[in-house]
Amino acid sequence: MLPPTAINEGPPVTPRPSATVLLVRAGDPWELLMVQRPGGADFAPGAYVFPGGTVHEDDRSFPDELRAAAVRELFEEAGILLATEAREADAERVRTLVEGGASFADALHEARLTPDFDGLVMFARWVTPALLRRRFDARFYLARMPEAQSVMPQEGEVVDWLWLSPAQALADPEITLVYATQAVLESVAKDPDVDSLFARARALQDIPVVEPRLVQTATGWEIARD
Repeated sequence: MLPPTAINEGPPVTPRPSATVLLVRAGDPWELLMVQRPGGADFAPGAYVFPGGTVHEDDRSFPDELRAAAVRELFEEAGILLATEAREADAERVRTLVEGGASFADALHEARLTPDFDGLVMFARWVTPALLRRRFDARFYLARMPEAQSVMPQEGEVVDWLWLSPAQALADPEITLVYATQAVLESVAKDPDVDSLFARARALQDIPVVEPRLVQTATGWEIARD
């Protein structure tokens, strides 16, 4: 159920382009990275989500601004750098440059690194319901966890992080999920391994746009899908 403050009483807000990354690692079962938002965050406070965020001006310097946003947000929130042959030392180099005032794009250029856009496989697109104050046009991408790196969450962006199988994330009562995160987890929970997950995503000819709607019930506003 949504709080009344989430509802927009004026004209519909234009959704902001955004990108979200399901970072996966092989295993039995295979797992994905989930991060917990701070309690005072503007979006989904306290919930466990996939790393991601909106497109920034800096992202538009790349040929694919959405994938650029996905790479940057994953790095900013979890410290994972999706760049060609990037290792832990490369991620640390970029982190140092950014902390010194460089933009993410400039830091990549100075470190002579190229974002691995081919490693990002889009498999879903969600648009926030029209009646909400905060709206996003979110592309969901799959990416493999780089073998030579480790998770280094950014203080202030993330208060906790976990590697979980989709089934674990859905079953754990201590894991708070927003509607879209739960639905995406359900959509990948039946894939038996990472290879089949990526193969299914790459085989998609068209990415359907999921546009949930708000329904007013006796207890308040709730999100629903047809």
